[in-house]
Amino acid sequence: MSQIEIKVPTVGESITEVTIGSWVKKDGESVKRDEVICSLDSDKASFEVVSEADGVLRIKAQEGDVLPIGGLICIIEASAAAPAPAPTPAPVAAAPAPAAPAASAPVAAKVVEMKVPTVGESVTEVTIANWNKKDGDVVQLDEVLCELESDKATFELPAEAAGTLRIVAEAGATLPIGATICRIEVGGGVSQSAAPAPVPVETPAAAPVASASGYASGHPSPAAAKILSEKGVNAADVQGSGVGGRITKEDAEKAQVAAPAAATPAPAPKAAPAAPAAPKAADPRGQRRVKMTSLRKTIARRLVAVKNETAMLTTFNEVDMKPVMELRAKYKDKFKEKHGVGLGFMSFFTKACAIALQEFPVVNSFIDGEEVVYNDYSDISIAVSTDRGLVVPVVRNAEKMTFAEIEKEIIRLAGLARDNKLTIDQMQGGTFTITNGGIFGSMLSTPIINAPQSAILGMHNIVERPVVVNGEIVVRPIMYVALSYDHRTIDGRDSVSFLVRVKQILEDPTRLLLEV
Repeated sequence: MSQIEIKVPTVGESITEVTIGSWVKKDGESVKRDEVICSLDSDKASFEVVSEADGVLRIKAQEGDVLPIGGLICIIEASAAAPAPAPTPAPVAAAPAPAAPAASAPVAAKVVEMKVPTVGESVTEVTIANWNKKDGDVVQLDEVLCELESDKATFELPAEAAGTLRIVAEAGATLPIGATICRIEVGGGVSQSAAPAPVPVETPAAAPVASASGYASGHPSPAAAKILSEKGVNAADVQGSGVGGRITKEDAEKAQVAAPAAATPAPAPKAAPAAPAAPKAADPRGQRRVKMTSLRKTIARRLVAVKNETAMLTTFNEVDMKPVMELRAKYKDKFKEKHGVGLGFMSFFTKACAIALQEFPVVNSFIDGEEVVYNDYSDISIAVSTDRGLVVPVVRNAEKMTFAEIEKEIIRLAGLARDNKLTIDQMQGGTFTITNGGIFGSMLSTPIINAPQSAILGMHNIVERPVVVNGEIVVRPIMYVALSYDHRTIDGRDSVSFLVRVKQILEDPTRLLLEV
């Protein structure tokens, strides 16, 4: 009796252990080659384990057990499967046996595996945002199959061949670089159309029955099982639309609407569990669990890292915005007529910071190991809020750009950000960051440094406040500004002097024109 050990596979560079999610088959059951027997959950994604041979399953790890990479999951007693098909009716069974491999052989020989491509040096995993095609659909070469979302940008995945799509990872799944997303069966439709000609009518009738009631029928995927568990829905009550009747994530999400509908027409007087269901429906309070996107997880990880790895400090000042507002009011129409863009506050702040960075280069530097790297150029990152989260596209060489060039570049990058079309190159390499919380009504804040940069300027809302000018109390539009900086490289004198210099330039905009 030969035994095949199935162990925990390598599922990612940073993954060292997995948890047995759920067993699809039971101990002692007969399994077929490539049949799903259980699911594994890691800290990044869920994976399905398939049988490596026909035989009898012997489970060695139970649901909930945590195993290291290479740990023993189960054993397949391969010899048990061999005698099983032998005693079946000899003449009748022999006919369909060669027919099945004949139909599947050309398909298996022409399967194209689509894997997660390398999308950037620092990107190690992606999330499947959504599928444009469904499992079993016929796709054409270069047709967009799905969208992949990394922690920095969104990418489209085109088909590498024409054929029938077989989805491996569902929408919402997080996969490492190189993992299989789907398979394309090239010429799969041709082999099916050729099969009915020589084979009797009985064979095509049996095929759909086998697919509809296959081993996966009624079994949820790992993602679907989690959703059904949270909703308290029994998998047996859900109709699966996946391959072989498997319950997909979409089926589980729809089950929330189907569950109360099924409970209402059910025999009301006899159903004891219907009584506790009533108070739950009457309770107006609710709770939802939404999986974090790759971008949100990366933002969270980086912000915590900055707080832990830098000596961050924030200094504040206030800016009288009246001179800038008067200059904008005077020339905004002519500016827009000539350049085709409006004259906004962001160009004033970007230009002022670019000039101040040239005078205080330590604010424009960053730490690399035991060295401090000084940048002689000002690539300023502008924080843009999108539906996916906060992104920071970079305005390159801002110190050499005019007001009109800065405005046009900011508008272009902001549009790409909101359309999820920013590339990784457009968000890398900034030397200093500006964030404007004032557009949301923020009066004062302490922005967090955008690593590996050493400083970030926070803008806030403009509020009319009483101030003393030349010994008189007057009302002026005042904005509080904040500079968060890494005290490891930037001393208090440099940080305060930098912010004062920005204040001087903004309160006397003619300095921008004269460069003084």
